[in-house]
Amino acid sequence: MGGFSLIWAGQVVSLVGNSVLRFAFIIEAWSAGERATAVTALSLCALLPQVLLSPVAGALIDRCTKRVALQLADASGLIVLGALCALHFAGGGLGTWQIYPAVALLGVSAAFQFPAMASAVPMLVRKDQLQRANGMLAGAKSAADVGGPALGGLLVALSGIGVILVADVVSFAIALVTIRVVRFKGDVVPKGSAGPRKRILREAGEGLRYLFAQPGLRDLMLTFCAVNLVMVFGFAAVQPMVLARTGNDAAALASVNTAIGIGGVAGGLLMAVWGGPRDRGRGMMAGIIGMCLSAQVAMALAGGVVGWCVAILIGALIMPVVNGAMQSLVQTKVPQEWHGRVFGAVVFLSQLSVPLATAVSGPLADHVFEPQAAAGTGVFVLLGPVLGDGPGSGMAAMLLIAGVCGIAVALWGLARRSVRDIDVLLPDLKGE
Repeated sequence: MGGFSLIWAGQVVSLVGNSVLRFAFIIEAWSAGERATAVTALSLCALLPQVLLSPVAGALIDRCTKRVALQLADASGLIVLGALCALHFAGGGLGTWQIYPAVALLGVSAAFQFPAMASAVPMLVRKDQLQRANGMLAGAKSAADVGGPALGGLLVALSGIGVILVADVVSFAIALVTIRVVRFKGDVVPKGSAGPRKRILREAGEGLRYLFAQPGLRDLMLTFCAVNLVMVFGFAAVQPMVLARTGNDAAALASVNTAIGIGGVAGGLLMAVWGGPRDRGRGMMAGIIGMCLSAQVAMALAGGVVGWCVAILIGALIMPVVNGAMQSLVQTKVPQEWHGRVFGAVVFLSQLSVPLATAVSGPLADHVFEPQAAAGTGVFVLLGPVLGDGPGSGMAAMLLIAGVCGIAVALWGLARRSVRDIDVLLPDLKGE
């Protein structure tokens, strides 16, 4: 796993840079008006391009080598950040009207990043190492969540956003260098891509059709879509909830974000040592139940920073196990030449509900749940004695409701044999 480990290290550096910048943007958005809608709108700008363009990105990835695909993904992010740096230093700062489009363009870059990386992993590690490698990649994002908020809070206070932008540019450059120097085994242009080219939208649709032709993969992706809808509905309220309940304490928010990162790193290390569940169908559903119980139900009921950190740390620890198992399923059951399109379709189907949940959670928090909490009406006739009536209580109710719904979806997945027994019903491909 030497070559993979080098790329993984480059991704850690790049993701830390992104995490620092994201934290700075969140503080800027919240400070502008102390509205949950502003924070969720920022997330929406990143999510929508990533989700909607993923099938097209997957089709383009299947037209080239995986090294080129990864380089294009990182190079596009580097260009966007370079432009932001130029605007910042030439104009004396960045306005809100510049930040939101820039975040959207970085979302376009991210649309290529996941399908390209997931497709490249089987070229870098053996089949029996796939869950470990996928867990390490999930842990890389979590490592960024450890260092990013802490470093972001420090840099926002001491130096401002200019230094953060320059550091993120350097981190993307490092990631590009690691991709360039590593050898990808069997990295050739996929079969059929040299023939007559179909329209790119038709090729993008092929990944979706492939998934729907496999009942196990189809039902698994639909389960993830429903789980993400309810979980993200709650998670989108976490950061504004922490800020509201602590009186805009950036240190408290950094602590919670750091706890997410610590849990994710621990989960990635657990996957690297353990290798993941043998029964991936049951393992994923059990993991989703564990995440909902800890990072949502317990998070909503906790009364302070320590409780929030412990609850969300446990949920973040489980997440690499769930994601690593899901990615290894696709890597071992889908032919290599289809990986770009299928992983693009996986992102589209599993994440399609995320922008919807993100878009509605902010307005619902500001105009429904928070006013109900303050007035003791609506759901707070029942939940008020448990969650209180202060600032942030309405968003805590959103977390609690989302957690209960997520558990129900996972139990539905366990009840379906196509999901529960997917490893038996859909055998691994020979030679994969």
